[in-house]
Amino acid sequence: MSMHVQQIPSAGAAFEAKEREVPEPGRNDVRVRVTACGVCHSDVMAKEGMSASYPRVPGHEIAGVVDAVGADVDAWSVGDRVGIGWFGGACYSCDACRRGDFIDCANLRTPGLTDDGGYADYAVFPADALAAIPDGLSDIHAAPLMCAGVTTFHALRSSRARAGDLVAVLGIGGLGHLGVQFAAKMGFETVAIARGSEKERFARELGAHHYLDSTAVDVAKELQKLGGASVVIATVTAAPAMVAAIGGLKARGELVVLGAAMEAMEVQPVELIMQSRVITGHPSGTSKDSEDTLRFAALTGIHPLVETMGMAEAADGYDRMMSGDARFRVVLTNG
Repeated sequence: MSMHVQQIPSAGAAFEAKEREVPEPGRNDVRVRVTACGVCHSDVMAKEGMSASYPRVPGHEIAGVVDAVGADVDAWSVGDRVGIGWFGGACYSCDACRRGDFIDCANLRTPGLTDDGGYADYAVFPADALAAIPDGLSDIHAAPLMCAGVTTFHALRSSRARAGDLVAVLGIGGLGHLGVQFAAKMGFETVAIARGSEKERFARELGAHHYLDSTAVDVAKELQKLGGASVVIATVTAAPAMVAAIGGLKARGELVVLGAAMEAMEVQPVELIMQSRVITGHPSGTSKDSEDTLRFAALTGIHPLVETMGMAEAADGYDRMMSGDARFRVVLTNG
């Protein structure tokens, strides 16, 4: 039996449509029939040369249905609705895994990088990489939550913030528009920070209690006027914008970096020392973290704003996402 994939034949090459044999799951694997796959900015890693090998099928925001299970799999059954995200399986033998820190596994498997991902009819991954999708969530909305969603949700619940604290979300794009929703629903006094006054109405519709136009005000001073932020979740990819928010943290406040900026962060040490502030990086989350994200989203009515395109339009969907024109996530669909 054959399937269609959208693959990258070599680093930096254009997408190409190919037919392949449908892969068989190993003893501990599950095969998923892909119904939807989000296009993430991190797919550029596969596109431009960071995959373990080529040709490579990108895609790590996968939603679908279990199609076949390996002989030793008992946690999943054919017909289960599941998602696969950045976490594609851990080795369980490295130092991080032995400490229970599976998302920081030294040998982490990731769809689209170490293994073929979701720009395809089918995907095969270890059973531990799967997250159950609740009935109250469509596959189209579940797919982006497997990366953009879990990254923001898990960052917030792992941070120093507690219910009622002031929390700021820097940027309201693909990650940030979910971060604002999660922060508000978690009970934080939520500040949305973005460029331009025209985004205020949208930010408030997402649940923000306050809005700061970073082009018109001093973000740090405005946050201090509100009492200082316990946490700033930085979803932008501009290091100077992250640094500009540090002064808005209260004592022992935390800047959580989610945006993969390629430039250096130039921080004055005194800004950290004087108020015992912290800067921390945050990866995505395990499959269980993704499952928690999906359940919370279904429970509270949170969903990503998406544009859908057919899987055969993967190249166009990728270009649209990378151009920044998409509002806010592109999701590729099968069938």
